[in-house]
Amino acid sequence: MHDPGPPSLARPYAWTEGRTRPAVELAIEALVETTLEGRSVPFNRASPQSMVTQLCLHPLSLAEVAAYLQVPLQVARVLVADLVGSGWVVVRDTLSDNASWDERHDLLERVLSGLRTL
Repeated sequence: MHDPGPPSLARPYAWTEGRTRPAVELAIEALVETTLEGRSVPFNRASPQSMVTQLCLHPLSLAEVAAYLQVPLQVARVLVADLVGSGWVVVRDTLSDNASWDERHDLLERVLSGLRTL
């Protein structure tokens, strides 16, 4: 029997047409949520953009989006940035610029806990 080996990273990068830099910078903990416009787009299982809009009907962190799609974080960043540009999702910061170290630590703990449950 032939062992196919580990999954290829080629497909996720094909989703971004080889791009590795998003049009806008997105923090790993940023919350992504589908807009009304994004909700009105018909679902297409073959479209990674459509998968993101379905995942984000309820807010998810960028890290969670990457985990659900099983793609590198940078691929998720590019996909989400493209969707922000199209108006299909919005991204909300989870912390203000003057957040304390404890608030930042708490947030990272919650993100890690969420990723572990996936």
